[in-house]
Amino acid sequence: MNLNDMKQADIDEKYMRRCLQLAYNGMLKAKPNPMVGAVIVSKEGRIIGEGYHVQCGKGHAEVNAFASVKEVDSHLLHDATLYVSLEPCSHYGKTPPCADLIIRKGVHRVVCGCIDPFAEVHGRGVQKLRDAGIEVTVGVLEKECLELNKRFITYNTHHRPYVILKWAQTMGNPAYIGYLPSKDYHPLNISTPFTKMLVHKLRAENDAILVGRTTNDLEHPQLTVREWSGKNPEKIVLSQQKSTSSAQYPSPQSVLDHLYQEKKQSLIVEGGASTLQSFLDAGLWDEIRVETGSLLVDKGVKAPQMPSNIHITRIEQWDDNKIVTYQREER
Repeated sequence: MNLNDMKQADIDEKYMRRCLQLAYNGMLKAKPNPMVGAVIVSKEGRIIGEGYHVQCGKGHAEVNAFASVKEVDSHLLHDATLYVSLEPCSHYGKTPPCADLIIRKGVHRVVCGCIDPFAEVHGRGVQKLRDAGIEVTVGVLEKECLELNKRFITYNTHHRPYVILKWAQTMGNPAYIGYLPSKDYHPLNISTPFTKMLVHKLRAENDAILVGRTTNDLEHPQLTVREWSGKNPEKIVLSQQKSTSSAQYPSPQSVLDHLYQEKKQSLIVEGGASTLQSFLDAGLWDEIRVETGSLLVDKGVKAPQMPSNIHITRIEQWDDNKIVTYQREER
Protein backbone atom coordinates (compact mmCIF):
# COMPACT_ATOMS: atom_id res chain seq x y z
CA MET A 1 0.00 0.00 0.00
CA ASN A 2 1.50 3.34 -1.05
CA LEU A 3 1.22 6.63 0.86
CA ASN A 4 -1.71 7.86 -1.22
CA ASP A 5 -3.59 4.61 -0.57
CA MET A 6 -2.85 4.92 3.15
CA LYS A 7 -4.14 8.47 3.18
CA GLN A 8 -7.31 7.46 1.36
CA ALA A 9 -7.83 4.54 3.75
CA ASP A 10 -7.60 6.92 6.72
CA ILE A 11 -10.08 9.29 5.09
CA ASP A 12 -12.48 6.44 4.38
CA GLU A 13 -12.33 5.24 7.99
CA LYS A 14 -12.94 8.77 9.26
CA TYR A 15 -16.21 9.15 7.37
CA MET A 16 -17.29 5.56 8.00
CA ARG A 17 -17.03 6.24 11.73
CA ARG A 18 -19.44 9.10 11.22
CA CYS A 19 -21.77 6.69 9.41
CA LEU A 20 -21.69 4.41 12.45
CA GLN A 21 -22.45 7.32 14.78
CA LEU A 22 -25.46 8.26 12.68
CA ALA A 23 -26.66 4.69 12.27
CA TYR A 24 -26.86 4.08 16.02
CA ASN A 25 -29.59 6.73 16.25
CA GLY A 26 -31.94 4.21 14.65
CA MET A 27 -31.50 1.61 17.41
CA LEU A 28 -35.07 1.71 18.72
CA LYS A 29 -37.15 2.45 15.62
CA ALA A 30 -35.31 1.04 12.59
CA LYS A 31 -35.86 -2.62 13.48
CA PRO A 32 -36.60 -5.09 12.05
CA ASN A 33 -34.54 -3.25 9.41
CA PRO A 34 -30.82 -2.78 10.06
CA MET A 35 -29.33 0.42 11.44
CA VAL A 36 -27.61 2.32 8.65
CA GLY A 37 -25.84 5.67 8.40
CA ALA A 38 -24.78 7.55 5.27
CA VAL A 39 -22.50 10.53 4.63
CA ILE A 40 -21.92 12.40 1.34
CA VAL A 41 -18.51 14.05 1.02
CA SER A 42 -17.50 16.49 -1.70
CA LYS A 43 -14.27 16.19 -3.69
CA GLU A 44 -12.78 18.88 -1.45
CA GLY A 45 -13.52 16.83 1.68
CA ARG A 46 -16.59 18.67 2.96
CA ILE A 47 -19.66 16.83 4.25
CA ILE A 48 -22.56 18.07 2.12
CA GLY A 49 -25.18 15.57 3.28
CA GLU A 50 -25.79 12.92 5.89
CA GLY A 51 -28.62 10.80 7.25
CA TYR A 52 -29.63 7.55 8.88
CA HIS A 53 -32.51 5.07 8.73
CA VAL A 54 -34.85 6.62 11.26
CA GLN A 55 -37.78 4.20 11.21
CA CYS A 56 -38.86 1.01 9.47
CA GLY A 57 -41.05 1.80 6.47
CA LYS A 58 -39.58 5.26 6.01
CA GLY A 59 -36.61 6.58 4.03
CA HIS A 60 -33.34 4.67 4.16
CA ALA A 61 -30.09 6.32 5.19
CA GLU A 62 -29.07 7.10 1.61
CA VAL A 63 -32.42 8.72 0.86
CA ASN A 64 -32.18 10.94 3.91
CA ALA A 65 -28.56 11.84 3.16
CA PHE A 66 -29.37 12.97 -0.38
CA ALA A 67 -32.43 14.85 0.87
CA SER A 68 -30.21 16.82 3.26
CA VAL A 69 -27.98 18.15 0.47
CA LYS A 70 -28.64 21.86 -0.03
CA GLU A 71 -29.58 23.06 -3.49
CA VAL A 72 -26.46 25.20 -3.63
CA ASP A 73 -24.33 22.03 -3.17
CA SER A 74 -26.21 19.74 -5.55
CA HIS A 75 -23.73 20.38 -8.39
CA LEU A 76 -21.01 18.78 -6.22
CA LEU A 77 -22.62 15.34 -6.27
CA HIS A 78 -21.03 14.19 -9.53
CA ASP A 79 -17.57 14.32 -7.90
CA ALA A 80 -18.72 13.27 -4.42
CA THR A 81 -18.24 10.07 -2.43
CA LEU A 82 -21.14 8.41 -0.65
CA TYR A 83 -20.19 6.55 2.52
CA VAL A 84 -22.73 4.06 3.84
CA SER A 85 -22.31 1.53 6.66
CA LEU A 86 -24.29 -1.21 4.89
CA GLU A 87 -24.60 -2.18 1.24
CA PRO A 88 -27.37 -0.18 -0.49
CA CYS A 89 -30.51 -2.18 -1.22
CA SER A 90 -31.24 -3.20 -4.80
CA HIS A 91 -34.82 -4.50 -4.46
CA TYR A 92 -38.26 -3.01 -3.99
CA GLY A 93 -39.50 -3.37 -0.42
CA LYS A 94 -41.44 -0.75 1.47
CA THR A 95 -39.27 1.82 -0.31
CA PRO A 96 -37.62 1.90 -3.79
CA PRO A 97 -34.07 0.56 -4.26
CA CYS A 98 -31.38 2.85 -2.88
CA ALA A 99 -28.94 1.63 -5.53
CA ASP A 100 -31.16 3.15 -8.23
CA LEU A 101 -31.28 6.46 -6.37
CA ILE A 102 -27.49 6.55 -6.04
CA ILE A 103 -27.09 5.92 -9.77
CA ARG A 104 -29.57 8.71 -10.60
CA LYS A 105 -27.75 11.15 -8.31
CA GLY A 106 -24.54 10.40 -10.18
CA VAL A 107 -22.01 10.24 -7.35
CA HIS A 108 -18.45 9.40 -8.34
CA ARG A 109 -17.69 6.78 -5.69
CA VAL A 110 -19.46 4.68 -3.03
CA VAL A 111 -17.77 3.25 0.09
CA CYS A 112 -19.65 0.46 1.93
CA GLY A 113 -18.84 -0.78 5.39
CA CYS A 114 -20.10 -4.30 4.80
CA ILE A 115 -22.22 -6.44 2.50
CA ASP A 116 -25.88 -6.89 3.45
CA PRO A 117 -26.52 -10.55 4.45
CA PHE A 118 -30.22 -10.25 3.62
CA ALA A 119 -30.92 -12.68 0.76
CA GLU A 120 -32.61 -10.10 -1.46
CA VAL A 121 -29.58 -7.79 -1.33
CA HIS A 122 -26.34 -9.73 -0.59
CA GLY A 123 -23.95 -8.22 -3.11
CA ARG A 124 -26.55 -7.21 -5.67
CA GLY A 125 -26.52 -3.57 -4.63
CA VAL A 126 -22.76 -3.29 -5.04
CA GLN A 127 -22.85 -5.06 -8.40
CA LYS A 128 -25.61 -2.77 -9.66
CA LEU A 129 -23.53 0.28 -8.78
CA ARG A 130 -20.42 -1.11 -10.47
CA ASP A 131 -22.39 -2.02 -13.57
CA ALA A 132 -23.45 1.65 -13.74
CA GLY A 133 -19.78 2.71 -13.74
CA ILE A 134 -19.58 3.84 -10.12
CA GLU A 135 -16.38 3.04 -8.23
CA VAL A 136 -17.24 0.95 -5.15
CA THR A 137 -15.04 0.14 -2.14
CA VAL A 138 -16.28 -2.50 0.32
CA GLY A 139 -15.07 -3.48 3.79
CA VAL A 140 -14.09 -0.19 5.44
CA LEU A 141 -14.46 -0.73 9.21
CA GLU A 142 -16.22 -3.96 8.29
CA LYS A 143 -15.92 -5.48 11.78
CA GLU A 144 -17.54 -2.45 13.40
CA CYS A 145 -20.29 -2.30 10.78
CA LEU A 146 -21.11 -5.98 11.24
CA GLU A 147 -21.10 -5.58 15.04
CA LEU A 148 -23.58 -2.69 14.81
CA ASN A 149 -26.15 -4.96 13.15
CA LYS A 150 -25.27 -8.24 14.86
CA ARG A 151 -28.95 -8.87 15.67
CA PHE A 152 -30.10 -8.35 12.07
CA ILE A 153 -27.20 -10.39 10.71
CA THR A 154 -27.63 -13.33 13.10
CA TYR A 155 -31.35 -13.44 12.37
CA ASN A 156 -30.79 -13.51 8.61
CA THR A 157 -27.80 -15.88 8.53
CA HIS A 158 -28.58 -18.34 11.36
CA HIS A 159 -32.39 -18.04 11.20
CA ARG A 160 -32.71 -17.39 14.91
CA PRO A 161 -32.51 -14.39 17.22
CA TYR A 162 -29.22 -13.04 18.54
CA VAL A 163 -29.00 -14.42 22.10
CA ILE A 164 -27.55 -12.49 25.04
CA LEU A 165 -27.06 -14.36 28.31
CA LYS A 166 -27.02 -11.96 31.26
CA TRP A 167 -26.55 -12.36 34.98
CA ALA A 168 -25.27 -10.54 38.05
CA GLN A 169 -23.03 -12.41 40.49
CA THR A 170 -21.25 -11.95 43.80
CA MET A 171 -17.52 -11.74 44.28
CA GLY A 172 -15.57 -14.83 45.22
CA ASN A 173 -15.06 -18.34 43.93
CA PRO A 174 -17.58 -19.75 43.56
CA ALA A 175 -19.70 -16.76 42.61
CA TYR A 176 -23.42 -16.82 43.36
CA ILE A 177 -26.34 -15.28 41.45
CA GLY A 178 -29.07 -15.77 44.04
CA TYR A 179 -30.14 -17.27 47.34
CA LEU A 180 -31.46 -20.80 47.58
CA PRO A 181 -35.29 -21.10 47.54
CA SER A 182 -36.80 -21.02 51.04
CA LYS A 183 -39.89 -19.87 52.93
CA ASP A 184 -38.30 -16.49 53.65
CA TYR A 185 -36.74 -16.16 50.18
CA HIS A 186 -35.84 -12.71 48.90
CA PRO A 187 -33.84 -11.65 45.83
CA LEU A 188 -30.08 -11.20 46.04
CA ASN A 189 -29.61 -7.55 45.06
CA ILE A 190 -26.27 -7.12 43.33
CA SER A 191 -26.87 -4.34 40.77
CA THR A 192 -26.51 -0.70 41.74
CA PRO A 193 -29.17 1.87 40.77
CA PHE A 194 -26.99 2.91 37.83
CA THR A 195 -26.25 -0.59 36.54
CA LYS A 196 -29.94 -1.43 36.95
CA MET A 197 -30.69 1.45 34.60
CA LEU A 198 -28.17 0.00 32.13
CA VAL A 199 -30.08 -3.29 32.26
CA HIS A 200 -33.28 -1.46 31.33
CA LYS A 201 -31.43 0.23 28.46
CA LEU A 202 -30.33 -3.21 27.25
CA ARG A 203 -33.92 -4.43 27.40
CA ALA A 204 -35.08 -1.49 25.28
CA GLU A 205 -32.54 -2.49 22.62
CA ASN A 206 -33.78 -6.08 22.32
CA ASP A 207 -36.99 -7.77 21.24
CA ALA A 208 -37.63 -10.45 23.87
CA ILE A 209 -36.52 -11.43 27.36
CA LEU A 210 -36.65 -14.79 29.12
CA VAL A 211 -36.47 -16.18 32.64
CA GLY A 212 -36.99 -19.65 34.02
CA ARG A 213 -40.14 -20.79 35.79
CA THR A 214 -38.45 -20.88 39.23
CA THR A 215 -37.17 -17.31 38.95
CA ASN A 216 -40.56 -16.16 37.73
CA ASP A 217 -42.40 -17.85 40.60
CA LEU A 218 -39.99 -16.65 43.29
CA GLU A 219 -39.33 -13.09 42.17
CA HIS A 220 -42.17 -12.19 39.78
CA PRO A 221 -39.85 -9.98 37.69
CA GLN A 222 -41.47 -7.29 35.54
CA LEU A 223 -38.69 -7.40 32.90
CA THR A 224 -39.67 -3.96 31.61
CA VAL A 225 -37.83 -0.79 30.55
CA ARG A 226 -39.39 1.34 33.27
CA GLU A 227 -36.10 3.14 34.02
CA TRP A 228 -35.28 3.80 30.35
CA SER A 229 -37.11 4.87 27.21
CA GLY A 230 -38.38 2.38 24.66
CA LYS A 231 -40.64 -0.59 24.10
CA ASN A 232 -40.85 -3.42 26.62
CA PRO A 233 -39.43 -6.69 25.24
CA GLU A 234 -41.73 -9.69 24.94
CA LYS A 235 -41.60 -11.63 28.23
CA ILE A 236 -41.11 -15.39 28.02
CA VAL A 237 -41.03 -17.93 30.84
CA LEU A 238 -39.12 -21.13 30.11
CA SER A 239 -40.77 -24.13 31.74
CA GLN A 240 -39.26 -27.59 32.13
CA GLN A 241 -42.65 -29.04 31.30
CA LYS A 242 -44.60 -28.59 28.10
CA SER A 243 -47.41 -26.13 28.55
CA THR A 244 -50.51 -25.11 26.67
CA SER A 245 -49.77 -21.49 27.59
CA SER A 246 -48.51 -19.40 24.70
CA ALA A 247 -46.06 -17.77 27.12
CA GLN A 248 -44.20 -20.97 27.99
CA TYR A 249 -41.91 -23.31 26.00
CA PRO A 250 -40.14 -26.56 26.85
CA SER A 251 -36.66 -25.90 25.44
CA PRO A 252 -34.24 -23.17 24.32
CA GLN A 253 -34.49 -24.27 20.68
CA SER A 254 -38.29 -24.08 20.69
CA VAL A 255 -38.10 -20.57 22.12
CA LEU A 256 -35.78 -19.46 19.33
CA ASP A 257 -37.92 -21.15 16.68
CA HIS A 258 -40.97 -19.33 18.02
CA LEU A 259 -39.20 -15.97 18.11
CA TYR A 260 -37.83 -16.44 14.59
CA GLN A 261 -41.34 -17.05 13.29
CA GLU A 262 -42.46 -13.89 15.12
CA LYS A 263 -39.60 -11.99 13.41
CA LYS A 264 -37.95 -11.17 16.74
CA GLN A 265 -34.26 -10.58 16.10
CA SER A 266 -32.86 -10.71 19.64
CA LEU A 267 -33.39 -12.36 23.02
CA ILE A 268 -32.00 -11.61 26.48
CA VAL A 269 -31.84 -14.60 28.83
CA GLU A 270 -31.80 -13.37 32.44
CA GLY A 271 -31.86 -16.68 34.25
CA GLY A 272 -31.81 -18.33 36.70
CA ALA A 273 -28.83 -20.61 36.68
CA SER A 274 -30.49 -23.71 35.18
CA THR A 275 -32.10 -21.71 32.40
CA LEU A 276 -28.85 -19.94 31.56
CA GLN A 277 -26.96 -23.22 31.62
CA SER A 278 -29.50 -24.82 29.28
CA PHE A 279 -28.72 -22.21 26.60
CA LEU A 280 -24.97 -22.65 27.20
CA ASP A 281 -25.21 -26.43 26.94
CA ALA A 282 -27.21 -26.17 23.71
CA GLY A 283 -24.69 -23.74 22.23
CA LEU A 284 -27.51 -21.27 21.62
CA TRP A 285 -25.88 -18.01 22.60
CA ASP A 286 -23.89 -15.20 21.01
CA GLU A 287 -23.00 -12.86 23.86
CA ILE A 288 -22.61 -13.10 27.64
CA ARG A 289 -22.89 -10.09 29.94
CA VAL A 290 -21.77 -10.64 33.55
CA GLU A 291 -22.03 -8.02 36.27
CA THR A 292 -19.91 -8.72 39.37
CA GLY A 293 -20.71 -6.81 42.54
CA SER A 294 -18.76 -6.29 45.75
CA LEU A 295 -21.11 -8.47 47.82
CA LEU A 296 -19.82 -11.72 49.34
CA VAL A 297 -22.07 -14.62 50.39
CA ASP A 298 -21.13 -18.10 51.56
CA LYS A 299 -23.93 -20.08 49.93
CA GLY A 300 -26.62 -19.80 47.31
CA VAL A 301 -27.24 -20.58 43.65
CA LYS A 302 -23.91 -20.82 41.84
CA ALA A 303 -23.28 -18.77 38.70
CA PRO A 304 -23.26 -20.74 35.41
CA GLN A 305 -20.04 -22.26 34.13
CA MET A 306 -18.44 -20.01 31.55
CA PRO A 307 -17.77 -21.72 28.19
CA SER A 308 -14.23 -21.93 26.83
CA ASN A 309 -14.90 -20.52 23.36
CA ILE A 310 -15.22 -16.89 24.43
CA HIS A 311 -13.29 -13.65 24.34
CA ILE A 312 -13.77 -10.38 26.19
CA THR A 313 -15.11 -7.50 24.11
CA ARG A 314 -15.74 -4.91 26.82
CA ILE A 315 -14.97 -4.22 30.48
CA GLU A 316 -16.88 -1.49 32.32
CA GLN A 317 -16.51 -0.29 35.90
CA TRP A 318 -19.54 1.39 37.46
CA ASP A 319 -19.38 2.29 41.14
CA ASP A 320 -18.17 -0.89 42.87
CA ASN A 321 -19.51 -3.19 40.15
CA LYS A 322 -17.73 -4.50 37.05
CA ILE A 323 -19.55 -5.52 33.86
CA VAL A 324 -17.69 -7.81 31.46
CA THR A 325 -19.09 -8.59 28.01
CA TYR A 326 -17.99 -11.73 26.16
CA GLN A 327 -18.65 -13.04 22.66
CA ARG A 328 -18.14 -16.37 20.97
CA GLU A 329 -14.68 -16.90 19.48
CA GLU A 330 -16.05 -17.41 15.97
CA ARG A 331 -17.45 -13.84 15.99
